[in-house]
Amino acid sequence: MSKFNALVHNENVKIYSRARTWIMLLLLAVFSVLIPVLIYVNSTPENMPGQWDGFQITLSVIFNLTTIFTVVIASDAIAGEFSWGTIKLLLIRPWSRSKILLSKYISMVLFSLLTTLLMTVCAFAASLILLPSGGAGMTQGGWSPEAYSGMLIVCRYVELFLTATLAFMVSSVFRASGLAIGLSLFIIFVKNLFITIFNPDRFEWAKYLPFSHMDLSGYLVSDRGPGGVALSFSIGVLAAYYVLFLLLAWVVFSRRDVAG
Repeated sequence: MSKFNALVHNENVKIYSRARTWIMLLLLAVFSVLIPVLIYVNSTPENMPGQWDGFQITLSVIFNLTTIFTVVIASDAIAGEFSWGTIKLLLIRPWSRSKILLSKYISMVLFSLLTTLLMTVCAFAASLILLPSGGAGMTQGGWSPEAYSGMLIVCRYVELFLTATLAFMVSSVFRASGLAIGLSLFIIFVKNLFITIFNPDRFEWAKYLPFSHMDLSGYLVSDRGPGGVALSFSIGVLAAYYVLFLLLAWVVFSRRDVAG
């Protein structure tokens, strides 16, 4: 286990030794503070949102940026090794391909948790300092502002987690970080259009597509999701795609010939 921990540590060193990683973290912190600042500057005392309203608005906006930065790291995890030609040096080490793949995935997950924590702390601190206390926040269904905000973070992280796993899979299968980033960004920004076109309320088979289930926040205010499905159904669909993505990444990476 200690050897595997060293492998995970090595992957983390690769991530945080690059200047772009720290630039992304700095940008994330700046924008997480900037949104509450803009809310404060552009609001009058009469219509100033409360701190929970401002915090939830910031989460809704900045989580897309958090997802993009995590996708960049996930996309480069394996494709970068092939691009730089360092994959051969990695595979001659006394570690199985499965452990190498797992260490890269764990490092990506740790980065996603770090960015989510950084965004949450900066956004909440800025909202707490700049915006008036109180405010119901975007709450419905009997949730308190604190509980609703916490569950909103969980729901949005699930979406981030699945999108980053997709990028990780594409990086492993196609060895192209650009394709992984492009496909993930396409899903982030066109997901709602897909849901509109392939509406689960109109097409029964559309209930089995991942797009309409990625945003679980709708279940915070209703016990029924797209197409009238329950939360357990949405979680089951997302879990099935998650397993599929990881299985594809593992099978291709384990069998890929890197000779030549």
